[in-house]
Amino acid sequence: MVIGHFLTLRSLTQFIARLRAAYAATTAATPAPTRRRKSPSGGRGLGAALDRSRLVAIALFVATVAAIVVVSFVGVTNRTLPVLPNQLASVRIVAALPFEYESKVKTEQARLRVAERVPPVYRIDPEPLRRFEQHLGELTASLAPYAGLEPALRASFLAENATLHNARGPYGVSPEDLALLAGRDSPRVLDIGIGILRAIHSQGITNPADLGGERATGRIKLFQVLRPDGAVATRPVDTLEDALTYLRVNLAAEEPDRARAAAMYRIFQYGVVSNLAFDEEATRSRKADAMANLRPVRVTVERGQSIIEPDTRVTPEQFEMLEAHRRALAEAALPLEEATRLAGRILLVLAMLAASLIYIRLEDPETLQSNSRLALLALVTLANLALVRGTYSLGSLDFFLENSAAASLLPYISPVLIAPLFVALLINAGSAIFMALFLSIFTSVIWGGRLDLLVLEFLAALVAIQGVNQTRKRNRILRASLHAGVTLAAGVVLLGFAERLPPLAVLKQMFAGLGAALACGVLVVGLLPFLENLFKRTTDITLLELTDYNHPLLRLMQLEAPGTYHHSLVVAQLAENAAAAIGANPLLARVCALFHDIGKTTKPHYFTENQMTGENPHDDANPSLSALIIKAHVKDGVDLAVRHKLPRPVIDVIQQHHGTTLIRYFYQRALQALRRKPEADAPLPPLLGVSSAPAAPAAGAPRPQQPQLPEQTYRYDGPRPRFKESAIIHLADGIEAAARCLPKVTPQHLDEIIDQIVRDRLQDGQLDESPLTFAELNKIKDSFQHTLVSMLHGRVAYPAAKT
Repeated sequence: MVIGHFLTLRSLTQFIARLRAAYAATTAATPAPTRRRKSPSGGRGLGAALDRSRLVAIALFVATVAAIVVVSFVGVTNRTLPVLPNQLASVRIVAALPFEYESKVKTEQARLRVAERVPPVYRIDPEPLRRFEQHLGELTASLAPYAGLEPALRASFLAENATLHNARGPYGVSPEDLALLAGRDSPRVLDIGIGILRAIHSQGITNPADLGGERATGRIKLFQVLRPDGAVATRPVDTLEDALTYLRVNLAAEEPDRARAAAMYRIFQYGVVSNLAFDEEATRSRKADAMANLRPVRVTVERGQSIIEPDTRVTPEQFEMLEAHRRALAEAALPLEEATRLAGRILLVLAMLAASLIYIRLEDPETLQSNSRLALLALVTLANLALVRGTYSLGSLDFFLENSAAASLLPYISPVLIAPLFVALLINAGSAIFMALFLSIFTSVIWGGRLDLLVLEFLAALVAIQGVNQTRKRNRILRASLHAGVTLAAGVVLLGFAERLPPLAVLKQMFAGLGAALACGVLVVGLLPFLENLFKRTTDITLLELTDYNHPLLRLMQLEAPGTYHHSLVVAQLAENAAAAIGANPLLARVCALFHDIGKTTKPHYFTENQMTGENPHDDANPSLSALIIKAHVKDGVDLAVRHKLPRPVIDVIQQHHGTTLIRYFYQRALQALRRKPEADAPLPPLLGVSSAPAAPAAGAPRPQQPQLPEQTYRYDGPRPRFKESAIIHLADGIEAAARCLPKVTPQHLDEIIDQIVRDRLQDGQLDESPLTFAELNKIKDSFQHTLVSMLHGRVAYPAAKT
């Protein structure tokens, strides 16, 4: 029974094996449908379609033209030259048509003249007379005990009271004169004196010296005096001398005794003080009424009349006339003239952009085929022009309108270096030079066609571009900006010497240009990473930072996959030398080669270079499963690169460094396993009434085909290499691995294996999408051979030491 069961199981196994063989033959005869692969590198994605779309390029071109016209010409036309008050005019401007305008400047000047002609308003201040009467009353009260004193004590009493009275104010009464007020008729004396003082104060007393007038006798002029009812009366006012004379005459008329009259004068003269006070509020009100009644001044300008003369300071009246002229031209302009003017501006911009496109087509056609690069050029150009226009608009601020020295600095702080620096770092130096010329021309147009400014800015930009050419350190950007600022400052000195400008003004312009250049460098350093990420561009600065062997991914490779790490170092050296040989980017090739196999860190023991113990997990695995694991290191590498934010070219090389090559080792193993099936030829046991004898083939029928294995399962998913550095790494990766398998490394053996691998990749179509030429391939092979001979050279065997 056991033997029967064994035979039945063996027959079932043979039957299943025959079915598998038949299925394999059918599969080989009918090719499996190829799965459409999505290219992560952007070849068929939406981003790549937009990047290559001509419609997008046309829309970008139209938007750029419109934006440049708006930024560079709106508000800055041929009739709105950048002339500021107090600045030195460089051109002569005449009226293109007769016009009339209301001059605010002249009206204000007339208002000031009217205000100056309005006489000041005064009011009579009662405080001086009231204070004198109070002090005189206190003196009289203190003299009341005088009549009851002994004659010997009266003199000291009068002297004491005189001293006290004189201390209360600017008085100088003598004790002898006080005896007059101490007598019995003192009330009469007080009434006479106070009455005369009140009459004098009611008329008004003034001191010409206090009012700024000349000292004179008699009434000097008429005064505007504010009456108690609020009305203003024009009347004469006595001077101090007139008032004192009036006091002396009236006291003499009231007192026949000349000695008593003189004593009364000496007492009451101190009550004659200026009581005419300036009334600021009333004066301001009178001036406001006078200016309100003034009609605005209107100015008539004839056609051809000069508005501004060259080499003269622009006065506020001239600047106002120029503004009125601009408004008159704008109001008188016909739609056809405006359309013609706009068409001229658009043609100018189109001509400049057409020249730019021709230059790019000749020097850098790759940029012309990439909308992302064109968008980068458009963005930095428009942003830079907007900053220049913003600097120009600062001249309309009150501070710059009132300060011509500060306004003269504005052209030199225009940030023209920003776009050329960005283009030189992100694209190439040639495009940056044309960008510098483009911006210098439009900056000159914005600032009124200043040829000197065009030359200075373009020269400074050239120095900056030269300074950042092939730079690999961020501080080089600041150094290049400093050199550009020094160049601009030197040009300002020469220009100032030629125009005989004041040394202080030249010094300020020098520091303005130097500071603006340094500010541009700082701005470029800060925004460069943002633009790199936005437009998927990678500078040599970023690449050099990635060559740090302490990078997390490289450290991970050193720890988890040391064999792969060593392999990457060798491939990096091969790729760098080969890229330098054909004029590609050696630094880009080195960085991409360092990271091209980071996906192997996920399952490092499945790769031969990391199998230190000699155990190979593929020995017991299905070949298709092994091929799947091997292929997975590409996807794992892309995931790691994206997670660590590696640049786009590095990710592209990780995807492309194997192309769609065949994993030949496991493919051959699968074929051998497919051929080694002895059960496939054994007769099937009777099963379900079916005979086990094989049916004889019909006469003339074709013999059954040998089982074939589809290659799709054992090929990498690609894409194939699409740029020079990627193709170099693709070849270097295979050649380095093959070179290590040579039993003996000689130049001849290396030449043979390099030629064989390059020939196989060409025949397999792996280099069909790369821009390499056959001449460059020959240089690459020579570079590989030279580098490998240098790295894998043998050494002399030292004899063992004799014991």
